Order: sequence, then C-alpha cells, then structure tokens
Amino acid sequence: MNIENPTSPPTREEAEEAIRTLIRWAGDNPDREGLIDTPKRVVKSFDEFFAGYKEDPVEILSRTFEEVGGYKEIVLLKDIRFESHCEHHMVPIIGKVHIAYLPRLHVVGISKLARIVEVFAKRLQIQERMTSEIANTIQEALEPQGVAVIIEATHECMTTRGVHNTGVSMVTSKMLGVFRDNPEQRAELLTMLNRPANGL
Repeated sequence: MNIENPTSPPTREEAEEAIRTLIRWAGDNPDREGLIDTPKRVVKSFDEFFAGYKEDPVEILSRTFEEVGGYKEIVLLKDIRFESHCEHHMVPIIGKVHIAYLPRLHVVGISKLARIVEVFAKRLQIQERMTSEIANTIQEALEPQGVAVIIEATHECMTTRGVHNTGVSMVTSKMLGVFRDNPEQRAELLTMLNRPANGL
C-alpha cells in the first residue's frame, strides 16, 4: 500500500515558497498583509488534506473479532462522509461512501471502516480508483465472502471550473465476491441501501 516516491519531498520552506510563487502567478503580492501568512496556512492545510499518505490502511484493519455470536449476515455502514481532492485540478471531491461486507470468519469495528475511507480520501484521487482501493483493502484484510463499496460525490473541478455544471453527482461501485456473483445477495444489499434509517 506504500506510495512510491522517486524523489525526496521538499522542505516546508520550499513548499511555502511554491505557494508564494503561485500567488504571484495569480497576480497578487504575497508580501501584502492579507497574504503574508497564506503560504504557511496552505502548507499546514496540506498536512491535513493529504494525511492519508502517512497511514497504512491494512494495518488499520488488522484488529478483528471472531466472537460474533454466529452472525453471518451483511454488515453495512452507510453515509460515511468524506472530503478528498481531485488529482487533476487539486480541488475538492465531497461525498459519501457506503461499505458492505459479508463476514466469513472475522468482523471489524465499524470506526475502522470509516478510517479506511479517510485514509484513501486524504490523498490526491479520482473517484473510480478510490472506490476500488477501499474495496480491495477490505477484501485483503478481512477475507470476507464479499465486499461492496458505493461512492456518491460531487466534483468541484466540474462545478467551479470548466463546464460550471452544478447539482451533478457521480456514483461509482465496486462489488467483490458474493455481491458480484450472487444476484440475491446483491439485491439484498441494494434493498438495505434504499431502506430509510427508521424503516428497520
């Protein structure tokens, strides 16, 4: 899961100078009062935006539980909100993730599923790859009977530039195991996804 990095990362000072260059390129003065601390703020925000490069998602899922009282039905975590950044324009992707898996031997704490989303969201992304990365990681770590990941998101690279088309969301999915191969299991999952929270 490590990201290959063929060159050593720049220093914080070099990163801040790069932001100053971009401010000048945009047509403003990085030394004026309102912008003088902006490079530091931007670099600090990048620490948060791209914190996922520093974490190992498989390690997060390494602690599992076997004593589940014989539970062998679908586990579904809905509406996990995320914020990511498009790798093409470095503008926000904002949406929600639904994760389901059918346990074989192990289950994992639900907060760990949300953390997996966070790890991959906090990297430069495209939605299609992020969907696959989450599903493949859960499959690798838990070895369940099946995994399903569905992401719904809006892309600011489409709403704030280019075609300026608002109100558009993109949906991607990755189905593995029984959710890919068994129509009944897939139908059960889709029913659970469409059921309102108070309709259980």
